[in-house]
Amino acid sequence: MPDLTNPNSSPDSSAASPSSTQDALPTSPQPPTVLRCLTGSLMAGGFAAALYALTLSIAQTFANKPIHSDNVTVINIAAAVRTLVMGIVALGAGVFGFAAVGLMALTLQLLIQKFVNKSTV
Repeated sequence: MPDLTNPNSSPDSSAASPSSTQDALPTSPQPPTVLRCLTGSLMAGGFAAALYALTLSIAQTFANKPIHSDNVTVINIAAAVRTLVMGIVALGAGVFGFAAVGLMALTLQLLIQKFVNKSTV
């Protein structure tokens, strides 16, 4: 029976070739650099700005097209869907915005550490 938690397993365990120990060991993460943090912050900021503009556009579209129905259930479901759409897009903008701010703060921290270590040596 194949191991469902391992995508590299085969149905016949005797036919599977043994993997090397290098494949099993996790790779060590690379330390953050100023350039990586800065580019990541700019990319996340760009995504946040785009999602914010999309949020404003969706809000304007929803405001210009009200729900026309006499059925209370239709109005409630439409309001819930509109709220869900606005919430997800706004949440995405917020998450990317916080990531951009955090990466920019990490960039500043790395720059300060670099200058402090350079002056003490």
